[in-house]
Amino acid sequence: MSEASQDILTHLEAGVLTITFNRVDKKNSITSAMYGAMADALQAAEAEPSTRVVVLQGHETIFSAGNDIADFLHRPPTPADGSHPPVFRFLHGIASFSKPLIAAVCGPAVGVGTTMLLHCDLVYAGDNAAFSMPFVNLGLCPEAASSLLVPQMMGYHRAAEALLLGEPFMAEAALEVGLVNRVLPPSEVTHYAQSVARKLAAKPMGSLMETKRLMKKGQMERVHQQMDEESVVFGRLLSEPAAKEAFGAFMERRKPNFSQL
Repeated sequence: MSEASQDILTHLEAGVLTITFNRVDKKNSITSAMYGAMADALQAAEAEPSTRVVVLQGHETIFSAGNDIADFLHRPPTPADGSHPPVFRFLHGIASFSKPLIAAVCGPAVGVGTTMLLHCDLVYAGDNAAFSMPFVNLGLCPEAASSLLVPQMMGYHRAAEALLLGEPFMAEAALEVGLVNRVLPPSEVTHYAQSVARKLAAKPMGSLMETKRLMKKGQMERVHQQMDEESVVFGRLLSEPAAKEAFGAFMERRKPNFSQL
């Protein structure tokens, strides 16, 4: 069994494909191989008629701490020779996924752990969920079209607070701004998400997919354009001094010093 297949688990039952982050000892931080495994799973689910709904979930104590920093620095997500890094395959795949997509989120959801939720149709959160998008604090910019979708969802000033400060906000605040549909005790979140997934799986697939397509039709091109522009800026910032200072400080377990940057 590959490392990615151990860290990303998939299970299909009653038309519901569940994709589980299974790296709790590393706070479900996501490696390039894990992005590739999730991108492949979504692509297969898109093509497989027996897969009617997809659920993304982590653990009761942690959804995802975002990118695995060591892996991220070893395999920076910058396109080379026209290639598409696994993270971009995953983000474009989740943005364009045509079937119902549900997320069950407990504990911290950091960086891409939050921004991927912007592309889910339904999000159910534990009352211990904490969402954050600390890209600026790493000398980077938003990704997953979050620079477009977060202001649309939250309004500009709340989006500025979330993206410029990068500080965590809790489940009730996420409910208030529309990022999540319902807040539940952590022990109930995955069961509730699965019950909703099975309810959706019993509905006519054509109607579900056309309804989702119509709701997203007006902005899908813009979402992919924004992702592409973000990826260019992200790649440039990644090579600049602020990001090097931020990641160096993270690896050395010290506070970064941006006073000269």
